Amino acid sequence: MTENTLARLARSDAEYTAFGLSRTIQRWEDGARTDNRAGTYEWWYFDAHLADGSVLVIVFQNKDFTVPRTALDPLIRFELTLPDGRQVDRIVRFNPAEWSAATDHADVRIGAGNRFSGDLHEYRISVDLGDVSADVVITGEVPAWRPETGIMLFGERQDHEFGWLPSVPQGQVTASYTVDGKTTETTGVGYHDHNWGNAALPSLIHNWYWARGQAGPFSVIASYITAAEDYDFNTIPLFLLAKDGEVVADDDTKVTFDTEVVATDERTGKPVADVTRYTYVDGDDTYVVKFERRQTIASERLIDTLSGPKKLAAKIARFDGAYLRFSGAVTVEHYRRGDLVDTANDDGVWELMYFGHAR
Repeated sequence: MTENTLARLARSDAEYTAFGLSRTIQRWEDGARTDNRAGTYEWWYFDAHLADGSVLVIVFQNKDFTVPRTALDPLIRFELTLPDGRQVDRIVRFNPAEWSAATDHADVRIGAGNRFSGDLHEYRISVDLGDVSADVVITGEVPAWRPETGIMLFGERQDHEFGWLPSVPQGQVTASYTVDGKTTETTGVGYHDHNWGNAALPSLIHNWYWARGQAGPFSVIASYITAAEDYDFNTIPLFLLAKDGEVVADDDTKVTFDTEVVATDERTGKPVADVTRYTYVDGDDTYVVKFERRQTIASERLIDTLSGPKKLAAKIARFDGAYLRFSGAVTVEHYRRGDLVDTANDDGVWELMYFGHAR
């Protein structure tokens, strides 16, 4: 495979050296990777599918990544889908003085009682937003991983960066959450990653599909990123497949991506595929990971999350970015020399982030 130059994954030995990285992931990589200056952004993300039927998402951000030209403007995103389908969503902003983030490991604090800390294996996440709160521990079952350096480079000078570190590709979760004065204690399966960059994502990326899931002994993280028009809509596939906690496939150059049954989402106007498929071919072995949509569980225009001057500026710029989340079936198939030797399926949740105008 010939890799494009306008949008690509940094992978050369010289690039590892330039970013101060080795092939082995170090604890500092999950610490702060930016200095919060205007033009940069950073966030620490967690999600879990819990045994009581709920889905929990918590994100600590130093600023809104769609408008990173601002100075430090910390916020916490809290999304809880309850077993009865009710959605509890909060976006709470804090004063810059209430933000701190260590550089030698993950330890992010925003305001009183909100902390995201860990060591590439075990993390503690505590959130208290007044009317909702949560306390989570996630312990890794699949080791920390990144695709090559984990840093994507954009532009002729390759000076625009977007970084991604799945610190816990899959882990066991114990959690408690409180809504409407009622506390629920449960367990589940979760995920944590860390992202950062130095250019507004809508200027770099047209859209991405991103998914993680578990089916039988398999754990998967899969993404297909399409760069913005300025970068010729070049594509970057990212793929990790583990079995029983051991990585069996993670070479992005061996992955192809396709979709089936694409229709326009009524609320956002974005094209949505009923089926997304990642096919990984490595000699005699072929792995096929398929996501089949049953339901759209979130469909929002990103401009609706903005307010004041930021919203006005987005309207003037004709920004119509959207975020969609889906639920459905995840199927993993392993073929050897064309014969099916293993398969597993389960329920899963995945997303489509669509910054650009529908093509």
